[in-house]
Amino acid sequence: MKAIVVGAGVVGSSVAYRLAQAGADVTVVEQRRPGGGTSSVTYAWVNACEKLTSEAYFRLNFAGRQAHEAILAEFPGADWYHRPGVLQWQDAEAEAGGRDGSDPMAKLEQLVAWGYPAEVLALDDVRRLEPEIDPAAIGNAPVIHYPRDGWLDPVPYSGALIGAARERHGASLVEARAARLVLTGSRCGGVVLEDGRTIEADVVVNCAGRWLNDIVPAPEYRVPLAPTLGIVAYTPPAGTPLRSALRTPLINMRPDGGGRFLLRSNELDRLLADDEGALPGHPLAQELMRRAARTVPALKNVPVEAVRIATRPIPQDSYSAVGPVPGLSNYYAVVTHSGVTLGAFLGEVVADELVHGRSRDELAEFRPSRFFN
Repeated sequence: MKAIVVGAGVVGSSVAYRLAQAGADVTVVEQRRPGGGTSSVTYAWVNACEKLTSEAYFRLNFAGRQAHEAILAEFPGADWYHRPGVLQWQDAEAEAGGRDGSDPMAKLEQLVAWGYPAEVLALDDVRRLEPEIDPAAIGNAPVIHYPRDGWLDPVPYSGALIGAARERHGASLVEARAARLVLTGSRCGGVVLEDGRTIEADVVVNCAGRWLNDIVPAPEYRVPLAPTLGIVAYTPPAGTPLRSALRTPLINMRPDGGGRFLLRSNELDRLLADDEGALPGHPLAQELMRRAARTVPALKNVPVEAVRIATRPIPQDSYSAVGPVPGLSNYYAVVTHSGVTLGAFLGEVVADELVHGRSRDELAEFRPSRFFN
């Protein structure tokens, strides 16, 4: 089987690696660099604890979390997955389009019933775990601790999997922009690149994220998306010994390597009007820094070092869309707002379906076909 994978972010790199490992002749088309699109502008929390309005979606994300742990065995020495734990305050907004209720104790009860590692901490417990946090920022409300949760470094992950797909399994990487699918009637036969070259294949797997529909020339085959803008700010090395990721009503923040911190807020994301002005002086980036300092006072004299703004890929109903698109043979779409969590697992199931012909029940509720009835 000759397969084209469009996009080499966390999802595309995972799919390419598993397809090539399963024996497919894989060509990856990526116009930037592995992980260089939206994957590089994310809080990157690997979790299932915010997908509670659908047990099927919780189970899918839990499988994604487990797949990230499992894939480490194939990459000795890999250091892209960090699991020091995550602390969630009461009234913290769900991260990255997550869905859960507002009552933390009801959430905790449901998570425990579904087998998710979680515990409630009192103020003193939080202070012992992370003494740099201002007690006033915690208050008396319970804090949920996810002791085995953590985050991914998406760019090193994507680069490692693309590298392994090429070096171990003979995949090819084409550094170019995919311009459009090759359509012959209701069949997809490959992609045309921006420079006019055509690459033919038995199947095209579209993992282009927010750019998913840009290469689909016929509107009847486009998966409906509802993308949103997001801003992420980064500090310089701060010299603050905060280990856990924090999810608070003010800010979501986590360590980002080398003493740096990554800062973001869903509330502030909603104030973004466009993707311009991604500079340290951006007003929303400065507000993120102020909120970080209110939470961790040791950051009060730390500036913003860098800012990124991205458009996040979200299917219209917010749930992942993975599978064939009705009416168009040899074309398989993979788009999700949970790409960091799901990437490693989606690589497995997509390869299972396309190379081995086994339909995966985990995807039953998340097919693109639900948008085409």
